[in-house]
Amino acid sequence: MKDNYQNIFQDYTFKSGVHVKNRLIMAPMTTFSADENDYVSQEELDYYKERANGVGTIITACAYVSKSGKGFDGQMSIDHDGTIESLSKLAEVIHSGGANAVVQLYHGGRLAVPRLIPNGETVSANAVAPLGDRGFYSIGQTPRALTTEEVYEIIKDFGDATRRAIEAGFDGVELHGATGYLLQQFVSPHSNHRTDEFQIRYLFAIKLIDEVKRVIREHATKPFLIGYRFSPEEPETPGITMKETFELLDELTKADIDYIHIATTNAWAKPRRGIDSEKSRTELIAEYINGRVPVIGVGNIHTPDEAALVFEKGKTDFVALGRALVVDPHWVEKVQHNEVENIRHQLTTTDQHQAVIPTPLWKLILEVEGWFPVVR
Repeated sequence: MKDNYQNIFQDYTFKSGVHVKNRLIMAPMTTFSADENDYVSQEELDYYKERANGVGTIITACAYVSKSGKGFDGQMSIDHDGTIESLSKLAEVIHSGGANAVVQLYHGGRLAVPRLIPNGETVSANAVAPLGDRGFYSIGQTPRALTTEEVYEIIKDFGDATRRAIEAGFDGVELHGATGYLLQQFVSPHSNHRTDEFQIRYLFAIKLIDEVKRVIREHATKPFLIGYRFSPEEPETPGITMKETFELLDELTKADIDYIHIATTNAWAKPRRGIDSEKSRTELIAEYINGRVPVIGVGNIHTPDEAALVFEKGKTDFVALGRALVVDPHWVEKVQHNEVENIRHQLTTTDQHQAVIPTPLWKLILEVEGWFPVVR
């Protein structure tokens, strides 16, 4: 193994006591593949099991914590106790390969899909419609502003979901505060114009973290971590810039969580607004954090050299791999065993079963041009 790869294979113990065998993480990626009850399907179990042998940690696809928060077809649920049985199977298959299992907790807010939620009514910090398409859905309707009482109900939903994650045997939860979803909607000056206590834009996230920590103290019998994923900027004006991001990061570090996880499609993208710098957002965030909390870097990382560069030049503590692990489930083992030249970097139209990819996800991979490298 090349010397610069050794660093990403160091083990680590989070402040919560959760221990991981290396610094490589499977990034949370929606599979669209839960069953008709929004329970984890057999195809999803097979998909995660195939990828659990190399990475230190798998962060699952996001699971919705409230009926009003469902944002994807085939999204798995963690909003009632009936989900625990299938979630337990998911944690078990991840552990079977030696990886830690973290479930990502989610509420779509104004980006929930109307046809998938009760009465088709989306909710958010304020009645401000989203701008443009986001991901696989076009949602233009104006959400209803949550009452203060309803905000606290959703905070409790995240707490209840954390209890279910503990009972299912997971090692932690990641709070999905990125990609324009509900947690980000409270942070954003575009979508949060509240006049109650939650006009303090980071307060929702902090109260949510406090509730999750309370649940962990009450229910966890082994170390259990909390991570937070965030988008460092957003396209709307006014919107989140690096200035708002640094303010949020200060609050998150004071909240004493286990890690922060940058959400970006390119680890080396430079900031658009809020700071004048030739450095990438990854570098700027790691410098600003300055060791106060571990940082996960991600974004367009396909080769071990690219992963090592994010770790070394980007100064992150962990590197998350997304599409690279979908294309080649054994990417990490090949690096470990000096078989880098055997890593697959593209799919063919007949690779679904070899790559162990669930059918709904596979159909989208073939349909969405340019999303994945597919040789036709």
